[in-house]
Amino acid sequence: MEESISGFKVRGEWHDVVEHGERVTRALRDLDANTGEYEKAFDAWNEWRPKATDTIEQDVPEKTAEQASVGEGQGEKAGKKPNEDVQTAGEKLSESYEKLEEGDTDDAVNKWNESIEYVARAADSAGRKALRKVESTVYQRVMTQLAPYYFDNELVSANLQQTGGREELFIFEVNVNDDALKPEVADRLYEYEDTVDRWHVDVEKETTQIEAAEGVEPPKSEDRSKHSTN
Repeated sequence: MEESISGFKVRGEWHDVVEHGERVTRALRDLDANTGEYEKAFDAWNEWRPKATDTIEQDVPEKTAEQASVGEGQGEKAGKKPNEDVQTAGEKLSESYEKLEEGDTDDAVNKWNESIEYVARAADSAGRKALRKVESTVYQRVMTQLAPYYFDNELVSANLQQTGGREELFIFEVNVNDDALKPEVADRLYEYEDTVDRWHVDVEKETTQIEAAEGVEPPKSEDRSKHSTN
């Protein structure tokens, strides 16, 4: 692992990428970054990080396009559709004319401004909706050919690049965006390197056949990265 101001980087094959993501995730979990203010951010990272069963051709581009999708605008956050905002804009405009007829210039201007705001909000919502329909396809087919696969939120930023050459080698860099948390994560990562001889990459295990053959309950899987000193 290489450490720099931009994050923690590894170079290697796919299993090295997966292991690095697991170690960072384990460090964050050990430091309770999976709870409190960062809970949702941690869950999003844990969902995106490369898994042993993922493919660079399909799974990673799909997850990257999904997390990179355009966020919600003010209208969408308010639960309003574009046509609803357009209707409200018309109502505000009518109220503006009424105020103007009553000689209440100030209120007329206020209603007029509100009308414009609703029109702008409707246009924003419609634009975001239209962009979402095409951006996933555009990103997967075009952008990932020009830039690395990436993830970014308030807790973690990461990018994954596939290097050229015959061998399938990768560069995977992960940064912790909380400046107070980052050195603690670094300490954990170095601790893992010093104390863990073998890191078990997370893979979904098929236990149905074992249960049927041996007549025992399959072990419960833990929602955490597993490591062993064997």
